[in-house]
Amino acid sequence: MTPAELSRTVLHAVCRAVEDDALPGPVPERVAVDRPRPGGRGDYATNVALRLAGPAGRPPREVAEILRTALLRTSPGSGIAHVEITGPGFLNFTLASGSRADARAALLRTIRRTGTRYGHSDALAGTTVVLAATEEPRAALWTRTVVALLRTQGAEAAVVPGAAEALRPVPVPAPTTTAELEARLGPDAARWALLRPAAHDRPYTDGEAARALLVQRESNGLFLVRYAYARTRATARGAARLSLTPETDTPTWTDTPADTDTPAGTGRTIPEDSAAALLTLLGDHPAVLEAAARLRAPDRLARHLEHTADAFLRFQETCHPLPLGDEKPSAAHRSRLALAEATGTVLAGGLSLLGVDAPEHL
Repeated sequence: MTPAELSRTVLHAVCRAVEDDALPGPVPERVAVDRPRPGGRGDYATNVALRLAGPAGRPPREVAEILRTALLRTSPGSGIAHVEITGPGFLNFTLASGSRADARAALLRTIRRTGTRYGHSDALAGTTVVLAATEEPRAALWTRTVVALLRTQGAEAAVVPGAAEALRPVPVPAPTTTAELEARLGPDAARWALLRPAAHDRPYTDGEAARALLVQRESNGLFLVRYAYARTRATARGAARLSLTPETDTPTWTDTPADTDTPAGTGRTIPEDSAAALLTLLGDHPAVLEAAARLRAPDRLARHLEHTADAFLRFQETCHPLPLGDEKPSAAHRSRLALAEATGTVLAGGLSLLGVDAPEHL
C-alpha cells in the first residue's frame, strides 16, 4: 500500500462514517498521510481526526476512534496490519510486512514510469494564482520558482505587474544585482543562495555563507545534492558495463540482516535501515512538492533534496549498488541499483524546478 492508496483508504473511511451518521460532516477533499512525528508509531500517520474534530463538535480522540472503527470495517485485506491512536488524536498505521514490500516496489516503479515528473499532481487543479512581478533579485527568482512549483500541482499560475499577491522574502542587500551575484558565485550557486534559506532568513549572498557555496564539501548543501546525483549517474554507468539492470518488482536491499563484521554498539547503520530511510524520503517527495507550492516555499524543496542526497550517500556506504571485488551480481544489487536510479531521478527533477543544473560528473 502506497501513501496515496492509504490516503484514499482513510478518506473512504471518513465518507463511510459520515454516511452512517457516526460522524457529522463535512468530508474533506483529501486526507494527508505522512511519516509519524517523533513519539508516533507505525509506518504512517494522519491528523485528519484533529481537522474534523472542530466541525464535528467532538473531541479529536473520539473522532479518531470513530475513524479507526470505520477503517477496520471497510479495509480488511487492504494491507493495514494495525491502527493505533496516539497523542491528541493522531491515527497511526502499521502496514503488513508484505504490503510494505509491495509499497516499496510500487514506489520504485512509479518513479521509473513518471521520471522527473514524479511528484507532479493535480492537487491544485482548478486553482488560479497570479503573483506580482518585482525587480528585487531574490523576490523575482522566488516568484518565478513558485510559479513553476504551482504548475507541477496543476494550478494555473502567472506573474503579472500589480497583482495582489506579492512574495517578499528577505531581499538581497542593495545594490547587489542578479548579474553581480552570478558573476561572483556562478549561476547555480547564486540561485541556491537565494532559494535555500527560508523567506524570513537572509540569503546566502555574502560573508561565510556565500563562501561556503564555493567549497566542494558535503557541508555545502548545493554540492551535496549535485554530488549525490553525480554518484547515481556513475552507478548507472558502472552497472551498464556489468550488464546489470535495476529490479523494481521484488526489492531486497541486503542478503544478510546486518553487518556482522561490525562490533555491537558502534552505531553503524545496517543496510535495511539505510534503504528504508532513503525510501521514506523518496516517498515523501510528492508531499514536499505540494507543500512547497501551497506555502510558496521553494526552500522546502531545497532542504528535502539535501536530506535525500545525504540519505543516498549513507545508503551507498552500507548497501553497495555494484558488486565489489570478486562478488557476483545478485538480486540485492539489482534492487539497490533501482533505488539509486530512483534517487537520481528525484534529485534531477528537484534541481530542475529550482533552476539548478544536475551534472553527470563533478
